[in-house]
Amino acid sequence: MRIAHLADLHLGFRAYHRVTQRGANAREADVADAFRQAVARVVELRPDLVLVAGDVFHTVRPSNTSIAEAFRQFCRLSEELPDTPVVMIAGNHDSPRSADTGNILNLFREIDGVRVACDESRTVHLPQLDTSILCLPHVALFAGEQARLEPDPAVKYNLLMLHGTIGGAAAEQKLRYVSEYGGAIVENTDIGPERWNYVALGHYHIATEMAPNMWYAGGIERTSTNIWMEKEDKGFLLYDTETRRADFQPLRTRTVVDLPWVEARGLGPAEVDARIRALVEKVPEGIKGKIVRMVVTDVQRPCIRELNHKQIREWKAEALHFHLDARPPEIRRRAASGAPVRRQTLQEQVESFIRKDWVLRDDRCERDHLVELGKTYVERTGEG
Repeated sequence: MRIAHLADLHLGFRAYHRVTQRGANAREADVADAFRQAVARVVELRPDLVLVAGDVFHTVRPSNTSIAEAFRQFCRLSEELPDTPVVMIAGNHDSPRSADTGNILNLFREIDGVRVACDESRTVHLPQLDTSILCLPHVALFAGEQARLEPDPAVKYNLLMLHGTIGGAAAEQKLRYVSEYGGAIVENTDIGPERWNYVALGHYHIATEMAPNMWYAGGIERTSTNIWMEKEDKGFLLYDTETRRADFQPLRTRTVVDLPWVEARGLGPAEVDARIRALVEKVPEGIKGKIVRMVVTDVQRPCIRELNHKQIREWKAEALHFHLDARPPEIRRRAASGAPVRRQTLQEQVESFIRKDWVLRDDRCERDHLVELGKTYVERTGEG
């Protein structure tokens, strides 16, 4: 059986306040375009089954435009692949915290051939494929339902689909960084990949093999909190249960350029300007329409003020997004004992306050997510 495994679509994602000719947020349009490409490729591949492992939308209340586009594309799958079931689960981004809010993914139940698991674990039986799919959406994992991870001995193919973070020492070595906060942790030993024909994972935004038959498909565009860590191509997987091989299907996405860092210690404004300009001019085919970051370390505030901001504004106008990340020197002070102590950066102070001093009065709040939001807002303020 050939399985198309998609995850972390994040339809409706927005960033950078740049718009298309039709007035839509440019990054939202990028994500929608990536999804259209993915659907077109799935139609070409004609798999036996399509799995969507969570975070179909970026928020629990997506825009009307993103809802309509998602509905059109899933209808296209149903019309052009009428014999191919589509099974999707809800991730942390598209799972409302209040039960009475309702989940937007339920809308897709109205499309022929589409099965949805939003609020609790669900086993989807596909007699035509002699297959059973145990679906564990985000809410089910947080409710502790991972204890029910048992395959069905009465069918030929047993599949498991979940949206969360795989725990354990071996998993930590493979997952290079936290691409998304707020996901439930499931221990690899609880899953037992050897008991399943395939385990389809969502939540981590880089396509990653956790076992020969257990994969994160990764996101279809760069929508995580730290896109600079995602240098790999974006796309989805085509898995063959007989050969136990996963083939990555790349998609065309917005170009992201993380320029080499500039060490500004001992340099004057003109020298820093020259080094930045040299790096920008070396970008193949220029920076037009691209997402670009330029990190300058150990730069004093007076030097930042005297940089060529006219040139920087021109780069910001040319690129979709040009982020000059100017980082001041690490300042050390001496404690009463005489030992040198490094003064915390603003981001570190925010993280320390949220982790140690901020009393959470609502059980629904997730401290790790609040830390990441705090860092993001500090960074955005710096960009402004």
